[in-house]
Amino acid sequence: MMNLIRKYNIAAPRYTSYPTVPYWDEQTFNLQTWKTLLKKAFHATNNKDGISIYIHLPFCEKLCTYCGCNKHITVNHAVEEPYIQAVLKEWALYVAAFEGRPRIREIHLGGGTPTFFSPENLTTLLQGIYQHAELLPDASLGFEGHPGNTTPGHLQTLYDLGFRRVSLGIQDFDPRVQEIINRLQPFEMVAKVVEHARKTGFTAINFDLIYGLPLQTACGMQDTIDKVMLLRPDRISFYSYAHVPWIKGVGQRRYSEADLPKDEEKRRLYELGKILFAKNGYTEIGMDHFALPGDELFVAAEKGELHRNFMGYTVSHTDLLVGLGASSIGDNGYGYVQNEKQVAAYQERVGSGEFPIVRGHILDEEDQLLKGHIRDLMCTFETSWRKADTQCDAVTEGLQRLQELERDGLVEVVKNSVVVTTKGRPFIRNICMAFDARLWRKLPESQLFSKAI
Repeated sequence: MMNLIRKYNIAAPRYTSYPTVPYWDEQTFNLQTWKTLLKKAFHATNNKDGISIYIHLPFCEKLCTYCGCNKHITVNHAVEEPYIQAVLKEWALYVAAFEGRPRIREIHLGGGTPTFFSPENLTTLLQGIYQHAELLPDASLGFEGHPGNTTPGHLQTLYDLGFRRVSLGIQDFDPRVQEIINRLQPFEMVAKVVEHARKTGFTAINFDLIYGLPLQTACGMQDTIDKVMLLRPDRISFYSYAHVPWIKGVGQRRYSEADLPKDEEKRRLYELGKILFAKNGYTEIGMDHFALPGDELFVAAEKGELHRNFMGYTVSHTDLLVGLGASSIGDNGYGYVQNEKQVAAYQERVGSGEFPIVRGHILDEEDQLLKGHIRDLMCTFETSWRKADTQCDAVTEGLQRLQELERDGLVEVVKNSVVVTTKGRPFIRNICMAFDARLWRKLPESQLFSKAI
C-alpha cells in the first residue's frame, strides 16, 4: 500500500464539482444566459424537490493557521448587521429572478464562523430568508459551530428556527497541535457544547477532524479519537489537511513542511482513524466521512441515494443550489457561479442591486456527462455508461487512463462500467481524475490542488 501511496499522492481536485473551479470557462460565460437557465432550473425543480441554500458567513475572531476557507478576521462585531442585510438583498435578487415562491429543502450555514454572529442577528438573517419562501416540513438545516463561541443561546435560537444538525470543528485534541494551528479548545469545552446541543434537541452532531496537521502523531491521534468516542457524534468528517501556502498565504506559513507528517506517516494516521472508527461502530461513507447506523448519510449510502455538491456530501437531491454571501458558489444544474470573495466588494455590488458574481461556467453536453460519472464515483464508488446518453469520447479517453489503476487493483472495468475496489477507495480522487477531460486537455503549469492522499 505504501508504494501505491507514493505513486498516487499527487495534486488532485476534491471534485465537489465538475469542471473544477480552475477549469471553468469564464471567457464564454454569459450572465444573461445564466439568469435564463436559473429561472428554467427553478421552475423545473422547485415543485419537485425544492432548492438548497448555502450561506457563507466569513467572519472569524482569530486565524486558524490550517484553514483553507475564505474568511475575514476581525473582532469588530459591528460588521454583522451590514453583512446580513447584504445577504438578504442578494436573496431578494434571486427571488425576483425565480418569479415564483421558493420551496426550501436544505440550508447550510458555513464559514468562516457562523457562530461569530449573535443569535439575534442569525434570527434576522433566517427569518428574512423564510419570509419570501416556504420551508418544507422535512427540510434539512445545519450549521458549522466553533466550540469556542457556540453558546446555549445560539443552539436554542437555531433549533427554534428549524435547525437539527450542527457540525463542530474539532480538528485535533492534542494541545501541541491546537497551539500551532491556533485553535485552542480543550475537550471539556467541546463536551459542554455537545451536551447543550443534545439537551436542546439537536439530533445530528458532526465532528470535523483533520489528519496530516503539523506535529500530529499516531499517539496523539489515538488520544483524540478516544476522546471523540466519549462524546460519540453521529457523524465524523475525517479530512486530509491541504497544505497550500501558495494559495492561503500567511496562516499556513506559520510552520513548514518539516512539521507535517510525511506521506506514509499521514496515511497511517488515516488508517488508524479508520480502524478506530470501525471498532466503535462507524461505517465509512463516500470519501472522508464516517457515520453511525441511523445517521441520514448512512441511510442514504445504504440506499444508494448519497449526493454530492459544493456543500460536500448531502442527502438532498436538489438540482438548484443557491450560494449566498461572499465567495459562495451556486449550481443551477446547467452552470456554476461564484460571488465576490472580498466582503467590501460583495456588499458594494449587492447594494447597487446587482448579482455579485465574479466568475461562472455554463456546462456543455460533455460536462454534464462527466459531471454525472464523477459524482457517481464519489458517492457510490461506481459508474456505468451502458446507455447511449451516458457515453462520449471523453469517457473512452478516461478508460484508457484507468488501465494503470486497474493493473494496480484500484478499479475493475467490466461491461461498460467501472467499480472502485476496497483497495482503491483511498485513491478515489485519482480515479475521478481519469475522467477529468478539461484537466487533461490543459494540465496546470503550477500546483492548483492539494495532494490526493
